[in-house]
Amino acid sequence: MIKLLVRLAIGVLFALFGLFNYVTTVSENPITGERQRVALTPQEEVVLGQQGSQEVVQSFGGLHADPVLQSYVDQVGQQVVSRSAAAQSPYPFEFYLLNDPDTVNALALPGGQIFVTTGLLRQLTAESQLAGVLGHEIGHVIARHGSEHLARRQLGVALVNAVGVAASDDPTSGQQAAMIAQAVNQLVNLNYGRQDELESDRLGFDFMTAAKYNPEGLVELMEILDQASEGGRPPEFLSSHPNPGNRVERLEALIQETYPQGVPPALEEGQQNFSETVPPRLR
Repeated sequence: MIKLLVRLAIGVLFALFGLFNYVTTVSENPITGERQRVALTPQEEVVLGQQGSQEVVQSFGGLHADPVLQSYVDQVGQQVVSRSAAAQSPYPFEFYLLNDPDTVNALALPGGQIFVTTGLLRQLTAESQLAGVLGHEIGHVIARHGSEHLARRQLGVALVNAVGVAASDDPTSGQQAAMIAQAVNQLVNLNYGRQDELESDRLGFDFMTAAKYNPEGLVELMEILDQASEGGRPPEFLSSHPNPGNRVERLEALIQETYPQGVPPALEEGQQNFSETVPPRLR
């Protein structure tokens, strides 16, 4: 009985320590103004992103060998950053083209490492669509969604450890309880949720329009992804970035609200520049 009480006490301490760290680790986002529970400082996010970038590159078949395409993706991304509020962030954004023609995806690591696959780039027809992809991923970085998820995951790990300690008298039941708790933790921490996606859509819209790109490109991107999912497995982008529903309608309403007189002609699609640079080099 005493051993059981000791185990329970230690388990409770594990849980309380994890909960205390989660509740008290609060930071105000200088770009969005949101108060967030995050596990890392911006500087630590940068280090994490730089350390993880090589693993991402290797898992997607390496970087595309064409320096012109690499430079083009980086140029569009840097333009979206430098001409928008994203330039005020502490993140040294870097953009990469992954040599994976079979995967339709884009992803961002905390700290500003952003990747687009050749499979996704091949689906696009205009520079504004690429700017929409990159703006959306920049939005995830600026909103610190990765660091928020890490904070929740660390809380989950602390609770898993607490369960394992409290049930450790019977190794079988302790392992089973920990596995169940871990499974619940993983379900809670699936890749980007609905609110993350909506926030990144809005931030991506703001960033790309500030960079003088036509926001219709973001709508076209979502339509391309939806079409790619018809009659088969959805693109990986929609798996890692769950569709919050009515996405196109929301974006069109945002465009109408922002530009009630129509999208200004100064905001460009960039179709010619894209068609002259990308398709000939992806054949």
